[in-house]
Amino acid sequence: MPHIDPLLDRNREFAARNGQEGASIMPRHPVFVVTCLDPRTDPAAFLGVELGDSMVVRNAGGRVTPDVLRDIAFIGALAELQVSTGGPLFEVAVIHHSQCGTAFLAAEPFRQSFASRTGFDEAELAAQAVTDPEHTVLLDVERVRSSATISARVTVSGHVYDVETGRVRTIVAASPMHHADERMVA
Repeated sequence: MPHIDPLLDRNREFAARNGQEGASIMPRHPVFVVTCLDPRTDPAAFLGVELGDSMVVRNAGGRVTPDVLRDIAFIGALAELQVSTGGPLFEVAVIHHSQCGTAFLAAEPFRQSFASRTGFDEAELAAQAVTDPEHTVLLDVERVRSSATISARVTVSGHVYDVETGRVRTIVAASPMHHADERMVA
């Protein structure tokens, strides 16, 4: 039996009760969550995010990669079309977590083996490791805040989720982008 079958059963139940109704392309909470793909870090569980509540990107470590920056810039450009008042568009909440599996990338034998098998650059892999989530979340918040491609109307915050306690701690309070004007820099 395919592993996805139980999830497809859940989808049929979701569709039967019209669970998608009321969801809009503009989220109820103007938050863009960037977090890890680890199944222990599902924002639906630890933040109570429901369908239509916020935008969410999940990847290994919850790191802010060039693809994530492009996604934030894209959503910012769309939001500017919808929110013409000139105020803030949304907050990017970067959330790293304790006990992250990307810590294996800090171990040279694993990293070398993985790089050899996949062809990925070993230095880039090492840079993706989350061994100190307080530190890496600071780096990633700064990466977002420094991006010239993201609207100046976006704010950014950084948090660490503790997988043992279930608590989220704010490391960087919401702050504006570095560019001071309100134009979209392409």
